[in-house]
Amino acid sequence: MISFIICLILLIGGYFVYGKVAENTFEPDDRETPAVKINDGVDYVVMPQWKLFLVQLLNIAGLGPIFGAMQGALWGPVVFLWITFGTIFAGGVHDYFSGMLSERNDGASISEVCGIYLGKFMKNLMRVFSVVLLVMVGTVFAVGPAGLIVTLFAQGGIGGILANAEFWLWIVLAYYFIATFLSIDKIIGKIYPIFGVCLIVMAVGVIFGIFVNSQYGIPEIWDNFTNMHPDGTPIWSFMFITVACGAISGFHSTQSPLMARCMKSERQGRFVFYGAMTAEGVIALIWAAAGCALYEVTGGLNTGLAEVLAGGQSAAIYDVCSKTMGGIGIALAMIGVIVCPITSGDTAFRSARLTLADWFGMSQDKYKNRLILCIPLLAAGALIGHLDYTVVWRYFSWTNQTLAMIVLWTASMYLFRTGKNYWLTAVPATFMSAVSMTYLFCAPECFGLSTTIAYPAGIILAAFFLGIFIYAIRKKPKTTIG
Repeated sequence: MISFIICLILLIGGYFVYGKVAENTFEPDDRETPAVKINDGVDYVVMPQWKLFLVQLLNIAGLGPIFGAMQGALWGPVVFLWITFGTIFAGGVHDYFSGMLSERNDGASISEVCGIYLGKFMKNLMRVFSVVLLVMVGTVFAVGPAGLIVTLFAQGGIGGILANAEFWLWIVLAYYFIATFLSIDKIIGKIYPIFGVCLIVMAVGVIFGIFVNSQYGIPEIWDNFTNMHPDGTPIWSFMFITVACGAISGFHSTQSPLMARCMKSERQGRFVFYGAMTAEGVIALIWAAAGCALYEVTGGLNTGLAEVLAGGQSAAIYDVCSKTMGGIGIALAMIGVIVCPITSGDTAFRSARLTLADWFGMSQDKYKNRLILCIPLLAAGALIGHLDYTVVWRYFSWTNQTLAMIVLWTASMYLFRTGKNYWLTAVPATFMSAVSMTYLFCAPECFGLSTTIAYPAGIILAAFFLGIFIYAIRKKPKTTIG
């Protein structure tokens, strides 16, 4: 339990110390923000700082820091280190710069931001990459909750249309259409802060339940500094890909422009972007601790946790909440497994709409323009939703972290061109390049090569990317861009 507390203190301290370093490097000022300058009453709307934080947290979180962290706990308490240091030095920095670079460029979507600093080719690549990724995320977060609702009705002995997954899929998609179409402060700005609080309360309840129950003990890192995965899956780079939202996630960069368009002051950025990522890291740390503390270990392997996870993400979350909080926990778990995915899904479609709007230069203050983009996006979601979503989701983890890698290289180029310390982002960019490329080479759903080939190949490619960056900055002069 001591190592958990140390990691928790480091995470919170990281926000105040390293978050300040990131802020001082970026140098926010008192210039007019897009929310004030553009303010179209739809996507550019000034919101209070507390609401920005909670909406950002829910946008980037969903079930990511819960289920991803529990999957990561299969490797044992060593996952605490990745969540802690990944959040401080990679995830928080990634989220802060993706949000602030969007804010500095009139709230531009992340594909447009990448194009500004990495060139036209990367802009077009990221446009396609982002829209495809966002539609996949939105679709999976429609199919999943629909299935969970059906399961709940089935357990209650209710049949008929209420126990039909197809019916609930269309209900969720209809809600997505409304939330994507309406002004951001109509639904998202009003009810999402409530669900954001629920996400935090659920995490606090879990860790409190572990602390007060003497039969549960969080194992120490130094006593279990081994690979505890029952299948023997290597820590590098599988654990770093699995625990995405709890440490660093490229999906966050697609969501940050939503709040970048709603800030009254640039000085709110550290609390909104770095702060929300820190909060997500804390939530992930708690759920990883639950995965390590609540289940049986056999022969040094987390067999008990693997058995629970085999029953599905909703069953695992339900089990943790019931063990730590009883009836209240079960109610919170139901909110978590149904509401949290939906809240990430609708903002995914909203981000896709804004990415397309930036791409085609379509103003979104008119109903007609929003309809032109919303209808085909949700139609694509409905089509994909009828496919085997395990296939759709298969490549998400890799594409997610690859997107994070590209955004960090984008921030590095921005910092170079403004004469600032680009190593702040170039170091995690290089690290994530190694993670992403190694996974591409060795994951079964990718190239499936042996680790003896994949490990050096991934590291060599990461060094190659760093070399390209250094070569590029030596040829480009520094500028005074904002």
